[in-house]
Amino acid sequence: MIYLDNAATTFPKPAETLRAALETYIRMGVSPGRGSYDLATEAEDLVTTTRKRLADFFDAPDPERVIFTGNATDALNIALQGMLTFGDHVVSSRLEHNSVLRPLYHMRQKGVIDYDLVSFDDNGFVRPEEIAAVIKPNTALVILTHASNVLGTVQPIEEVGLVCKERGIPLVVDAAQTAGTIPIDMKSWHVAALAFTGHKSMLAPTGIGGLVLDRDARIELTRFGGTGVDSRSLLHTETYPHRLECGTLNLLGIIGLLESLTFIQKERVESIHLREMALLTRLRDGLLGIKGVELYCADDLTCHVALLCANIRGLNPEDAGDILDGDYGIAVRTGLHCAPLVHESLGTSPHGSIRFSLGPFTTEEHVDRAVAAMSEIARRSC
Repeated sequence: MIYLDNAATTFPKPAETLRAALETYIRMGVSPGRGSYDLATEAEDLVTTTRKRLADFFDAPDPERVIFTGNATDALNIALQGMLTFGDHVVSSRLEHNSVLRPLYHMRQKGVIDYDLVSFDDNGFVRPEEIAAVIKPNTALVILTHASNVLGTVQPIEEVGLVCKERGIPLVVDAAQTAGTIPIDMKSWHVAALAFTGHKSMLAPTGIGGLVLDRDARIELTRFGGTGVDSRSLLHTETYPHRLECGTLNLLGIIGLLESLTFIQKERVESIHLREMALLTRLRDGLLGIKGVELYCADDLTCHVALLCANIRGLNPEDAGDILDGDYGIAVRTGLHCAPLVHESLGTSPHGSIRFSLGPFTTEEHVDRAVAAMSEIARRSC
């Protein structure tokens, strides 16, 4: 199989990181921070080390405000439900994934908040001035994806951060598609909260992610339970990071995240990104030469992650995906990609598109075979 669905989950993962994580877990797979014996202390030290490494990786101010979650969706729900209250207004965009759109819609349906969604331009970018234009006196939050999971365009977070800083409004960033492949600087970008997942470009296992907070970020508790501290009190602890982490942590996932972070930093984020973008350019150029194939927002790949969407004229994208899989052994993602408003704006709804997303282990041969397959399918269909 040629795997070109890395925007959903990177595959394969570096085998050495998974082996190292499993060996560590076999040796110390106990509850971190839940006992005073040596092994529990060692496990807690590893968790603390991972927090510190992640804070440094994202240029975040405080390792104790690195909160472990199940994934980016989990992190975004914690942020949105904890940072918003009755009467608040939110600014977001039509580029967002359902992990943002659905919590916002749910809270509006409940009568808690209202929101405005700014559109993107013909190149796939949200303009900071358009975000500024819809900010209201009761705007409590701006939330924006760092990179679209449909268009691959990397949004101007630094400029949006300045807009938010000037108005005293927290900026929340969904970094699901960029963490591990695009350098992120929370401090200089004035990001109040950053949600990331481990199983995409962070190259970690599924089931681990995080919410990284600025020291000034204010989040109310929405979940309560055991934390291993202040056990005599029925009030949930207010101290970070435990106030936002209920129950036993996913230690194997955290170990896997630490090992994959070591791999990424050894390979260098910038180098990984440059290599993936060279392959994306090769893919884009190949698809552009095929009659009947339409690409979306792929003319300029300057501010981009390694994914693009396409369609074959006259062919349902789901059918195209089935042919790519069944006849050519090429795995892609088809449909709306959990980002329905992007496809509404593109005019590709309700069927969506074919998404090709590359990863660290994609090769030129993989790309060339995908282009050849699309050429043959288009020739038969158009």
